[in-house]
Amino acid sequence: GFRYYVVGSCEFNSSKLNDIEFTLSYYYNKLEYIRFSSSVGKYVGYTEHGIKNAERRNNGPEVITSRGGKERYCFRNVGVFTESALTKS
Repeated sequence: GFRYYVVGSCEFNSSKLNDIEFTLSYYYNKLEYIRFSSSVGKYVGYTEHGIKNAERRNNGPEVITSRGGKERYCFRNVGVFTESALTKS
């Protein structure tokens, strides 16, 4: 069978919004074909199919929604992630 999955991640070294990077990576059969990065601010394709999808997403509402991911997903949860990690160390 074939496998499609999406991985969202937050990388941070403080709880300040400027110190957080949000990435959203799309995979098909273990090959990343497109990624959104908050530091770039748009989708980037890594395969022929990914490049076409990145162009379509960058010209549609998907890029605006993804740009809000850093605030919506990461910033709101950094305190939870940090607290959880510090209490277990």
